[in-house]
Amino acid sequence: MKNAVVVLFLLAGICIHPSYGQSDAKKYKPVDDIVQKLGALTAFNVATIGDTITRPFSGKDEKARAIFYWIANNIALDPKAIRGNDQKNSLPELVVKNRKATPLGFSLLVQEMCSMANIRCLSVDGYLKNFPEDINNKADEINHSWNVVQLGQSPEQWYYVDAARASGFLDKKMSTFTKYFTSEYFFADKALFNLDHYPDNGAWQLGGGPKSIKDFYALPVFSNASYEYGLKQPMPVSGLIKTKIKNSTTFSFNYNGAPIAKIELLIGEGKTALKPEPMNFTASGSTVSFTYQFKKEDTYPVSVVVDGKDLLQYFVEVTE
Repeated sequence: MKNAVVVLFLLAGICIHPSYGQSDAKKYKPVDDIVQKLGALTAFNVATIGDTITRPFSGKDEKARAIFYWIANNIALDPKAIRGNDQKNSLPELVVKNRKATPLGFSLLVQEMCSMANIRCLSVDGYLKNFPEDINNKADEINHSWNVVQLGQSPEQWYYVDAARASGFLDKKMSTFTKYFTSEYFFADKALFNLDHYPDNGAWQLGGGPKSIKDFYALPVFSNASYEYGLKQPMPVSGLIKTKIKNSTTFSFNYNGAPIAKIELLIGEGKTALKPEPMNFTASGSTVSFTYQFKKEDTYPVSVVVDGKDLLQYFVEVTE
């Protein structure tokens, strides 16, 4: 990553050949359990850590999972370095020594350990939208890094890995890191990942996605829960919702997972945020939908909250 500043990170998941996906995440629990028992390995260097955590496994997918799991659970996002766009400690040995990094540091460490395990892996630079205010507001410079991992010769055997977002997240002031591991950023769903990440080099957009950086920034903001729920086909498609007080807006999405018990809209933020408002939603198979009529004429962020977790964020302009 040439210059990287990252604001908010949320979170990751995956499987076993011949194909990988969110529904196969449980297959990696034995890998995760073994790596967790190995612990922080604080006295070891990169090479020794990489060998220690991958040695128990024979498959490249299992080795890649072990690397992802260890890094996401033992390296923290570095608020100070991220605020200052300071990449001087991004080399793998320094990341392991300091136990914190920018997203570039995460991606370079994943790449290094994968290389040691004879797994082809590249670090990719690009863009994220972190807050509703980012919608239609392109970042001045690259603001994130992640990895692509190759397990075979066909294009379908390239996979996304984002250990930085899987590790946890920063608050909006970029001052406090909260550890929150999410599995679904390992071999992440490509369609969803492409709505949430935009590579600086289009060659690393695996599968279909936004045609331009402008199109990417026009989309809603996708949170970690979007990956946890296997979100698909969210509506509205545009991250900026323009509506009138007398009109209703329809929200819908497809998802994978257990039945959803509650959906709320959180309107505004901070001291101006309204009390979360429960939605009367309908669920037909894997499709959920509801409508809402915004009552306040103004411009404000709106979050779709599912069972207590932020799923999507929009920016809404309401006029009479």
